[in-house]
Amino acid sequence: MLKTIIVDDEPDCSETLGIMLDRYCPEVDVAAVCSSGAAALEAIATQHPQLVFLDIEMPHLNGFQLLERLPLIDFELVFTTSYDQYAIKAIRFSALDYLLKPVDRDELRAAVAKVAKRQQPPLPQQLDILLQRIQPPVSRIAIPTMEGLQMIFVGDIISCAASGNYTTLHVKDKQKITVSRTLKEVEEMLEGSGFLRVHQSWLVNCAKINRYVRGDGGYLVMTDGAMVDVARSRKEALLKHLQPRR
Repeated sequence: MLKTIIVDDEPDCSETLGIMLDRYCPEVDVAAVCSSGAAALEAIATQHPQLVFLDIEMPHLNGFQLLERLPLIDFELVFTTSYDQYAIKAIRFSALDYLLKPVDRDELRAAVAKVAKRQQPPLPQQLDILLQRIQPPVSRIAIPTMEGLQMIFVGDIISCAASGNYTTLHVKDKQKITVSRTLKEVEEMLEGSGFLRVHQSWLVNCAKINRYVRGDGGYLVMTDGAMVDVARSRKEALLKHLQPRR
């Protein structure tokens, strides 16, 4: 039996995975289900699992940060993730295993069979490669506002709109922050962090695009419901960026 821990902050996902393992992978014994990175650290230390299904996107301590805190990784590892090109590319580059959510039954069986046959923890070099490639260029930035400096997580920014010599940041929970920087300066601060200039007046977080509506230039619908115009001259660059990468 493969002693296993499931780590996922979404109860529905961890419950579904547990049911699928019980039904389709009898060689797996789920010893613990953890809803946070902190709980997973404790469970790994006490349970000494042979296999860990690790969610990547978790608040406070994500899957990659969790791995960095472990003094020793002596278990097999299968990442579970929604479609995230950046993360998947890093995982593939390090030759580690992953499953896309929602988890497919046959892919789960194949992953467990591979682990059962191999039963060898990832090499330190694999994890080094993964963690080196997964580090985002910027995680937080210091934003000069009219009240002073404000620290903002880059991933919370949905879009940035020009307003003369100022820029309005549209962040999660529909908050707006006025920054005493031009849009060009904000664009330079966020370079390499997944943002794209789609209009003279708009910079968007590509991870926060819900859909693109075609037109002369077209427009984007962002995760906060905002509609952002796309300049005709920037349409080609946007479409190229949105194409699935192989």
